[in-house]
Amino acid sequence: GLLHAWQSAGEQRHWLIPLKKGTHYQEQRSLGRQDRLVTLITSPQARKKWPDLPPTMTARLLRRKVNGKEVQVLTSMSDPLRFPAADIVDLYSHRWEIELGYREIKQSLLGNRLTLRSRTPAMVFQELWGTLLAYNLLRFQMARMAYSLDAVHPNQLSFHQAAHWLIKELTILPWVSPGRVPGVLQSMLDMAPAFVLPERRERSYPRSVRRRPQKYPTKKNASQR
Repeated sequence: GLLHAWQSAGEQRHWLIPLKKGTHYQEQRSLGRQDRLVTLITSPQARKKWPDLPPTMTARLLRRKVNGKEVQVLTSMSDPLRFPAADIVDLYSHRWEIELGYREIKQSLLGNRLTLRSRTPAMVFQELWGTLLAYNLLRFQMARMAYSLDAVHPNQLSFHQAAHWLIKELTILPWVSPGRVPGVLQSMLDMAPAFVLPERRERSYPRSVRRRPQKYPTKKNASQR
């Protein structure tokens, strides 16, 4: 229901999620090797909670092996020409970048503050939108800096260092004469090599459950002593 509401709220709104165990679907047609267009069958409980949710939804099911393990993902990006399967799977493998983005906002932009400065609901919304806008503007400029280099991805630049430098440069930009603005923007691109990080090593964090601490120590049998 939430995915349908999100997709229906505007144009070019897409979602990408792992296939959950027990999901009911029917295959419509093949889009390629391990690439299928499927019909998802929504549950009565979901339709009761989301009145606009139809009985069925069309989605794209992709199967790929990542590090020897089969991964199945569902997505609303159903056009195989516009959204190649390899690009979607690669995008899914970088899903943890979202968590890093939250960390960059909290640590670098908000300075590890536990609370926002605003005290009214309207101002809280304004502060949040302003923070998200500032983050995306910084990320946009960092993407331009990365693409000015050879084979460097935007997430290979240090956000903390680049953001502090860009904020300083953008702060003085209103006092720069119009004729010097192109030079200042070019200097931002020229500084890109200074913020390139070493290649990040491959990491894996399998899901696990933390053991609940016991109030009393566990009594051992005589054979275990």
